[in-house]
Amino acid sequence: MTWLVTGGAGYIGAHVVEAMQEAHERVVVLDDFSTGDRSRLGGAPVVAGRVRNHALITRIIRTYDVDGVVHIAGKKRVEESVRRPLYYYRENVDGLRTLLQAVVDCGVKAFVFSSSAAVYGAPDVPLVDESFDCHPVNPYGETKLIGEHMVQAVAQATGLRYANLRYFNVAGSASPALADRGVSNLVPMVFQQLARGRGPVIFGDDYDTPDGTCIRDFVHVSDIACAHVATARALADGRLDALTANVGRGEGVSVREMIDAIREVSGTAHADWAEPVVAARRAGDPPRVVAAADTIRAALGWTARHGLHDMVSSAWEGWTARVGSAHAG
Repeated sequence: MTWLVTGGAGYIGAHVVEAMQEAHERVVVLDDFSTGDRSRLGGAPVVAGRVRNHALITRIIRTYDVDGVVHIAGKKRVEESVRRPLYYYRENVDGLRTLLQAVVDCGVKAFVFSSSAAVYGAPDVPLVDESFDCHPVNPYGETKLIGEHMVQAVAQATGLRYANLRYFNVAGSASPALADRGVSNLVPMVFQQLARGRGPVIFGDDYDTPDGTCIRDFVHVSDIACAHVATARALADGRLDALTANVGRGEGVSVREMIDAIREVSGTAHADWAEPVVAARRAGDPPRVVAAADTIRAALGWTARHGLHDMVSSAWEGWTARVGSAHAG
C-alpha cells in the first residue's frame, strides 16, 4: 500500500514516516511546514499544502495511488486552544472533514487518526481505558473527540477501515535529527529554561496528587511510530476493521518527577539555579491521565518498549545536538 501521512514533517510525523519506510511501506507526505521541517524526511516525496485543500488532497491521492491515510497534522497546544477555540475547530475539525471528504471521493480504504488522551478530560481513575466516558476539559480535546466521531461515522457509512489512536504524552527521539524542536511539550520546555540558566516552571503544585503536580503517561515517540506501523499493516491486510485504542505505557510520571529526571540527565540536578519555579495552574490541565494499554496490546500485539530514562536521554541528545549546531553556524 501507499500511505499519505499528513503532518509528516513534524516531530511525531517524521518518526512515523521513518518507521513506515523502514517497514518497507510506501509513503508520501503532506505538510504545511508551520512546524514541520523538510530535513527530517530523507527521501520521502513531499507535497507542501494544507489538509483543508480538498483539490490538493484529491490530486495527491490520485497521483500517488494512495490506499491509506495517516492523519497526524493538526494543532495541539492545550493552552492555545483555550485562548483560540475557533482556530482549533477550523484547523482540527474542518481540516479533518475536508480530508475525509477527499478520502471518500477517491475510494481510499484505510484511515489512521492521530487522536489524544485529551479526549478523556479529567478521569477520576488510576488507569483510563477506552470505555471511559469522554468529557474533554479544553477545546483541543473536544476537537479530537469530534474527529474520532467523524471518522467512525464515515467508516460506518462507507466501509472505511480505521483506527483512532489516542496518544498520551509523547517524548524522546529516535535520533538527534528527528528531535522535538518545539517548546509546547514539557520536555523541551524544561530544556529551554535550563539553557537560559533558569529554573523550569511547574504550572500548579496543588493538585490532588502525591507531590501536588500533574501526573501523565509519557511514551517514547519511537513507540508511537511502531504503533502506527502495526496499525497500518493490520488495516492493510484486513486483520483490523475498526479500532479505538490508547497508546501509552500505563505508568504515571508527575511533572516534578519528569523535571527531576531531566535535571539528572542534563547534569543540573545539584544546581540551585535550576530548581523548579511554581506558577499558577494553566487552564485545561487535568490532574492525572494515565493509560490502560490493554486494547492495543490485544488487537495488535503492541506494547511500549522504552522507559523514562530512554525518553529523557534521547531527547537531551537531540537538544544538545541542535544547540551545538546553532552555535557552530
